[in-house]
Amino acid sequence: MNNTLYVLDTSIIINGEVTRMLESGEISKGDEVVIPIAALDELQSQASTSKEHGMVGLVEIKRIRELCSTRNINLKFIGSRPELDEIKLAKHGRIDSIIKDVALQENAVLVTADFVQSMVAEAQGIKCIHVRPPKLSKPLEFEKFFDDKTMSIHLKEGTYPLAKKGVPDNLELVRIGDKKIGYQELSRLVKEISEESRSSESGSIEISKTGATVIQLGKYRIAITRAPFSDGLEATIVKPIAKLTIDDYGLSEKLVARLSEKAEGIIISGPPGSGKSTLASSLAEFYVTKRKIVKTFESPRDLQVPEEVTQYAPLEGSFEKAVDILLLVRPDYTIFDEIRRNRDFQVFADMKLAGVGMIGVVHASSPLDAVQRFIGKVELGMIPQIVDTIIFMSGGMVKKVYEIKLTVKVPHGMTEADLARPLVEVRDFESGDIEYEIYTYGEENIVVPVKEIAEKTQTQSAVKKLAEARIKDVVRRFDPNAEIIIVSDNRIKLRVHKDVIPRIIGKGGATITELEDLLGIKIDVEMKTPALGREVNFDIVESGSGIVFTVDSDTLGKKVDLYIEDEFICSNQVGKKSRIKIDKRSENGRRLLNALLTGQSIRIYSNLNS
Repeated sequence: MNNTLYVLDTSIIINGEVTRMLESGEISKGDEVVIPIAALDELQSQASTSKEHGMVGLVEIKRIRELCSTRNINLKFIGSRPELDEIKLAKHGRIDSIIKDVALQENAVLVTADFVQSMVAEAQGIKCIHVRPPKLSKPLEFEKFFDDKTMSIHLKEGTYPLAKKGVPDNLELVRIGDKKIGYQELSRLVKEISEESRSSESGSIEISKTGATVIQLGKYRIAITRAPFSDGLEATIVKPIAKLTIDDYGLSEKLVARLSEKAEGIIISGPPGSGKSTLASSLAEFYVTKRKIVKTFESPRDLQVPEEVTQYAPLEGSFEKAVDILLLVRPDYTIFDEIRRNRDFQVFADMKLAGVGMIGVVHASSPLDAVQRFIGKVELGMIPQIVDTIIFMSGGMVKKVYEIKLTVKVPHGMTEADLARPLVEVRDFESGDIEYEIYTYGEENIVVPVKEIAEKTQTQSAVKKLAEARIKDVVRRFDPNAEIIIVSDNRIKLRVHKDVIPRIIGKGGATITELEDLLGIKIDVEMKTPALGREVNFDIVESGSGIVFTVDSDTLGKKVDLYIEDEFICSNQVGKKSRIKIDKRSENGRRLLNALLTGQSIRIYSNLNS
């Protein structure tokens, strides 16, 4: 292969195999190496936007130049610069086409790691070497940081390497190195990851944005960030530390039966690191054993699922486009990992309404938050058709399960029948108790914590009864029929007969002060019967169909008020012979007659307004 002219394309530069060929002598003295200007510009463009492959490629070109210089191999840059339209078409092979033209014009050997590029070159009659990089026989550099208890490592230039160790909900952040990791060392580690992701069958670039790259490499999920997105080079590598089956969660038979037979709109919720994705992976395996077709929607694709489960990424950057393909595949269940954006909720809803069993993974700090994430993104009345089961995770275990139902009734706290409306009931799955009601009132969505209100009301009612009983025990020596109204936690209103007021107040307020100190509350004393006038003396007799009251003669022609105990009954005008007659067959007559028979106190007061 001496005296050969080699043209390098972008893939082989990023791949790193050219440096190996130079070091091994496959490209040696007398040969020439050509890097097309189009390849250099493409790498520069990627590096300018902090794309990982662009940075790796430029570092590799620098290394190629150094090796060529030490081995007396001529390195040159030739070809034209791509136009703006050609740069826009780079993803569609336009830059690759320019590079092939350079190899054709120079009568050179094209060196590429891209299989399609090599096929097209051979079709054009261009000499070509398709290099398949050898698989690494030794562990990757970052793997030395992992052990059986390590969930993730966190590497940032200029800082000590850190690792999270333990189990979900009980993780500890520990230092795993004696010295700070420098930019050069971290760059080499990132370069190794990037190269392996291109050569390994288990490697894929899941996300590539300005300053951020996410790579899935086997079981490892690697997030790499650079300026301007982050303030320095950083790599976060996550590895699942547990693989569980449904049996490991200790679920009730009732819940397992629901997951097997009825639940087709499942949301797995919880805070980061709570074990949501682990449960989703377990459900995937569970449904596979039930002879169901299971697919996933993921970005990045990091769920640890059986081989029978196909993992789909966004199609051309969009899950909406992927839905069209997925529906043709006809899955029984689809796991949608990491639902965050509004369009993700729409995709989940569309697929569920299309008849696909859906399991969604949602970040939430409480079980109810998972339901509220859907409010505003889909119509409230459609939520129970989309989501029927909420599973809340914490510490790697199932902590709460909700069942979602739609019903029509009067909301909690309302009494009028004409206020009945459609509402969403959120019930505890195991007990069946309603914990929340969600409905529309005006233009607002109202979430009512039914269980919390009921428990609070019950507690307040019990406390109120105890307080009233104690206060009555203290004041009954003054007025056995005292009326107690709790105004607040530290104040009551005490209504007693007017004759009792002087005694309960005491000389100079001494008695009431003593009672307040004894009970630890402020007491406001009021007369039990409103001061409508003076109390009127009377005689009472039954006469035929009526009850006749004979009152003082000075009330003749005036209005008087009748009370049974402290309850107002009616007002009447005193007629001839200073009498008041009330028909026994009337409601008031029956109440007065019952009072007479049971020995209740009847009082008459003159009306000041008469």
